[in-house]
Amino acid sequence: MAIQQFKFFCLITSIVIYIIIITTLRAPGINKSVPKPWGPPRICPVHFSEQTITPLNNTKHLLVSAYMDQRVNGLDIRIIGIFRRDSIQPLHCFFCCVDHLSRTRIPATILQHSDNFGFPFVTTDVMCQIPQNCKATHVTLLPQSEKVISPEQIWLPIRNQKTNGKEKRKLQFNFTVCISNLFGDYNNVLQFAQTLEMYRLLGVDRVVIYNTSCSPDLSRLLQSYSQEGFVEMVPWPIDQHLNPSRGWLHSKHGGDLHYFGQLTTLNECIYRSMDRSRYVLLNDIDEIIMPYQHNGLMPLMNMLKQQHPNTGVFLIENHIFPKIPLKESELDPVPQWKGVPGFNILEHIYKEEPNRNIYHPHKLIVQPRSVEQTSVHEVIKTFGQMFKVPPDVCRIIHSPISVPTPPVLEKLHKDTRLWDFREKLIPSVNTVLRRAGLLHY
Repeated sequence: MAIQQFKFFCLITSIVIYIIIITTLRAPGINKSVPKPWGPPRICPVHFSEQTITPLNNTKHLLVSAYMDQRVNGLDIRIIGIFRRDSIQPLHCFFCCVDHLSRTRIPATILQHSDNFGFPFVTTDVMCQIPQNCKATHVTLLPQSEKVISPEQIWLPIRNQKTNGKEKRKLQFNFTVCISNLFGDYNNVLQFAQTLEMYRLLGVDRVVIYNTSCSPDLSRLLQSYSQEGFVEMVPWPIDQHLNPSRGWLHSKHGGDLHYFGQLTTLNECIYRSMDRSRYVLLNDIDEIIMPYQHNGLMPLMNMLKQQHPNTGVFLIENHIFPKIPLKESELDPVPQWKGVPGFNILEHIYKEEPNRNIYHPHKLIVQPRSVEQTSVHEVIKTFGQMFKVPPDVCRIIHSPISVPTPPVLEKLHKDTRLWDFREKLIPSVNTVLRRAGLLHY
């Protein structure tokens, strides 16, 4: 009986304590402790872009990335975008600062790149000045007609936070290769692996690839390279925003934008590499920038910089190596590669001599801080000098899938420079193909 009375007493006591607590919390005029929110208060709006292509609200334009760039007097930020040429209007920049949201409207300077090849959309730089007392972390653009920042406005992170040229910082890489675009379910796996391994032998530290689409086999290879850290994959879903062209001339190929945005990705890659890489190579995956008097790119560039200390852009002449039937004595087949999609560039050993009486394209090795704007075959705006490298010093081994006109065999010249690296190249290609599960022997 005593136990039951004790339990009843405990129950009543608990109910009374609960009522007192509830009454106290609800009573007016009582000082209550309000829990603090988790983390620091948010200074700027929450809509930060995590995409590589971001539509600009209420315009026909696309934004790609924003970089600190104080090489042009009076300007601090360069936003790389893709703008429709017939719809460009005045814009203003707004900044998210470390400790506040700047409300100052900063007029933007809009710079269309000169190469548009007749397409409606063009690579465009938007330049802004950071307002005083603002350590900017993010930036957004508003048309002049809009007076208020919408809560849905998208903000871009500002990269390369210290690029005013006064700091000495250790660069992470000596050489970066920028492969502008993969599209159309590209499937030349063997040539891709050979080219990347050839560049590794020449001293390249990093390859940046902008990928719209590629085959499942190539995707497996690229994933393996990415896990290793040699390749940096940048998603490039340009076909979700525009009708990109597969050609370079609008009047011939149609579409909204040159070669799936090739010019934009080349410029973006330069700025992405500006604080990370000593040199950047701008070329396609079927091209290898090959030194002929040195066994690596660093000895080549050391010589060129010693001879041309004020040069930041080096133009490398293109030489086409078409696919032609080889004599049996020239063939050195690799049985392991039989089932791998693509073709063997080691069988491309005859080159066409360029016709230098007409325009002949080059590709580029640049010091990224020397470049403001680039096209495919030349730099549009530079802060330094340019130099055409003699072809006996360095030239491009260009092994295309096909050529516009059949080669005249009598005019071809044998060039087996790639064979100088064959003993190291073949086993390294086998290794990466096997690692990706693409080698069946």
